Order: sequence, then C-alpha cells, then structure tokens
Amino acid sequence: MGKVTGFLEIERHDRKYAPVADRLKNFQEFVIPLTEKETRDQAARCMNCGIPYCHGTGSVAPGTSGCPVNNQIPDFNDLVYQDNWQEAARNLQSTNNFPEFTGRICPAPCEASCTLNIDDNPVTIKTIECAIVDRAWENGWITPEIAAVKTGKKVAVIGAGPAGLACAQQLARAGHDVHVFEKFAKAGGLLRYGIPDFKMEKGVIDRRVTQMEAEGVTFHYGAHVGSGGTDPRQLAEEYDAIALTGGAEAPRDLPIPGRDLDGIHFAMDFLPQQNRRVGNEPLGAVREILAGGKHVVVIGGGDTGSDCIGTSFRQGALSVTQLEIMPAPPEHENKGLTWPNWPLKMRTSSSQAEGAKREYAVLTQKFSGADGKVAKLHCVQVDDKFKPVAGTEFELDAQLVLLAMGFVHPVHEGLLKTLGVELDPRGNVRANTADYQTSLSKVFSAGDMRRGQSLVVWAIREGRLCARSIDTFLMGSTGLPR
Repeated sequence: MGKVTGFLEIERHDRKYAPVADRLKNFQEFVIPLTEKETRDQAARCMNCGIPYCHGTGSVAPGTSGCPVNNQIPDFNDLVYQDNWQEAARNLQSTNNFPEFTGRICPAPCEASCTLNIDDNPVTIKTIECAIVDRAWENGWITPEIAAVKTGKKVAVIGAGPAGLACAQQLARAGHDVHVFEKFAKAGGLLRYGIPDFKMEKGVIDRRVTQMEAEGVTFHYGAHVGSGGTDPRQLAEEYDAIALTGGAEAPRDLPIPGRDLDGIHFAMDFLPQQNRRVGNEPLGAVREILAGGKHVVVIGGGDTGSDCIGTSFRQGALSVTQLEIMPAPPEHENKGLTWPNWPLKMRTSSSQAEGAKREYAVLTQKFSGADGKVAKLHCVQVDDKFKPVAGTEFELDAQLVLLAMGFVHPVHEGLLKTLGVELDPRGNVRANTADYQTSLSKVFSAGDMRRGQSLVVWAIREGRLCARSIDTFLMGSTGLPR
C-alpha cells in the first residue's frame, strides 16, 4: 500500500468524454485519458483492504461481486503509484489476456465492490487498468509469448469472440497447435461486429490477433462450421480437442401485430453494418439499415440498446427513444443491502446522454404503418407484474425500430445439431464449470454459448478456464493458471 492516507487526501477523478457535439461527428473513441500524474494519484486511493472484494476471489458467493477474471487490483494499483508500470502490466496480464478490451467496455463490477464505493467514491479501477495496458503497448512491453516446447496436440476453437480468443491464446502458450475457425472475415465476434467503434476501435483487436499469430495460432476466416462449410464431425476426427465458443446469437423477438412491416430490425442486423462501414468491409448481399433522417425507437434498455442509440445519432437520426419494460430503477442503491454485489440502480450510458429519451415500464402492443412500412408503435404502461394499465395507452412515431432485447441462446441449427451436443434447459450448450466438457468427450464449451448472454470479462474468464481444462484433458496436468 503505497500511500496509506491516499483515500483520505485524494478525491475520485475519472476520465472525461469529448463534448457530444464533437463526438457525434465520427465513430472514433471519445474518452479523454487521465494524465500520468492523475492516474498515479487515483491508484494511491486504493486502501489495500483486508478483504479485497474487488478481486472477485470468492470471499462472497462466486460471481456476485468483483472481477470475474480475478485481477489483482490492489497489487497493480500499488505498482502504478510506485511508478512501476511495466510490472503493473505484467501483473495485469497474468490474469486477463485482453485488459485493453475490458478497460474500455467492461461495466466494472470491481468498482461496485470497492470498499470506497460505500460512499460512492470507488477507486477508478477500470481507468487505471486501461492506462496500464495502453502504456504497455506504447512502450513495446507486450510481445508474443511463444511456447518453449510444442506438445504435438491439435485443438480447434470454433468462434473468435473474446472467449475463443482467450482460450486459443492460453492453449497456444501451453504448446498446442491451435486453429481458430471464424465465420466472419475478421476475429473479434461481438467485440468487432456488435460493439461500435466509438466504444472500442478495432485496431485494439487487430494487434492482439497479430500477437496470437506470432504465438502460433492459425486463424481460418469465412469458415462457418456446420453451416455449409466445414463439417464439425470432421474436425472432431482431425483434432485432439474442440472448444465451442460461438457465443449466444439467437435474438429475442417481439412477435406482435405489425412485426412484418419494413423498418423493424434486430439490433444485430443494424450494428454490424456500421462496424463494417467503418472497417471498410463489404456489407455483402444485404439491404442497408440506416437511421439518418428518421425517428428511431430502440426496444430494450441494456448495453446493446445503448449501442443502437449512439450509432443512430451518428448516422443522423432525428430522434431516438428507448423503451424498457422494466420499471425505472432507483437513483441510488441501499448500500447496506447490496454492497459489495452489483447494484440495481439508475445508470446513464454515454450514448443515452447524447440525447435519447428513455421510457420505463412500457409494453409495445403492436406496430402500424402504411405501404408496408412501419410508422407508429402502439404502447401502454405496465404495472409491476407487467400487466397493461388501462388508460395509459400512447403512440410513438418511428420509421426505424431496433429490437435490442437480448439473446435467448446460441443458434442451434448447423454446428450444435450436427455435433449432437446436449443442451441445458435454457438452450445453451451443457458443459459444467468444473471442466467445461460437453456431453462429447473431446468437445468443450465456454463463453456465452455455455453460460448464456453475459459480459466480455466473463467470456475471457471462461475461455481461460476452458483452455486449462483442455490442457489437462490432453496432457494429464496443466501449468495454465486457475
């Protein structure tokens, strides 16, 4: 603990955003980093608690608080305060393969679990994490970690999202010959084709892919396993183990009257198009979905909905309204009941702050329009049991409706049905957390495909632990970290 009285002497000070008028002009990242001195001052606020709930070390029920990848947060805070940035980077990457991803897009459950959050002034852990890894890249401290000994074992990883990338990198560092099969033209999964560039520019992914290729990982792009391309049963014969890390891509629909009108789209039909435009990738044989000059309604109050809002404004939407069926959460949580767990409270994303109107406890009952195109949503307020409240009906104008209500499970057709792996009651791949093994002996699964829709940081955790289980399966023991 570098500065014993730091939390008493230094106020919380976090990164700022570029003005809305400026950032809406492009799709570039708009977070303004702290200076080196400001970052060190913020690291000095860490109390080095007797029980560091920020770790997520199981001091309370697993998964309810703190960091899913068990980042050693007090340690790297102290190292930053002591100006030992290189050792801080080594420490950070010992638990997290991609801190530049989480330092940009993680909601930071570690900060909710910080002891200083008891009075709403947690250490700026996410900002410090991002500063460490960005400094490491700038100084050339991040280099390929090539296995000294090759095992002769071959592993296929299907899906190049954060779970697949973490799994592949760990297995390559253990000496295995790792092949990643990705249906799209580039790696990243929803990091590349879901999260907008203004939240994370894609060069952040590209440099990690370059590192992984130098470590021996082979990427196969445009390889849609089980859907007219590579047969997964053939992979099972050719490879010593398979990791299924394809994510949860089956979207939750809204089957109400008027759903077939033109102008109503899933968020994940809308967002990837803009990411491809920014990345100069061809859109393919699809009709463009654009928000420019339109009144847009986003149905769904989560992160994907916020991404739709920010993208719509940058495309020139006339207005954006976001609907959420849940009631408005409280402005502040009851710390005595929630801390150190993740609290339910009102949060405003950077995209929502760009001018979106938010409506809570709203149910859309039908869509209507003319000439086959959507023009209005017919809505009603609901009570705490989601039942319509008589007399609260209203209409919203909309020429574009984006359904951002989450994902129900992975896509079953193709890969999963062809392989014949068992599914759990929610429709996810059945694989336990002890060894991540599916109902097929040499087939493993991790990330959203196994646990359901979740956070990037959980995908990284699952990919790392899945790799550890695969290494144990192949070699009888493992040196990969728990």
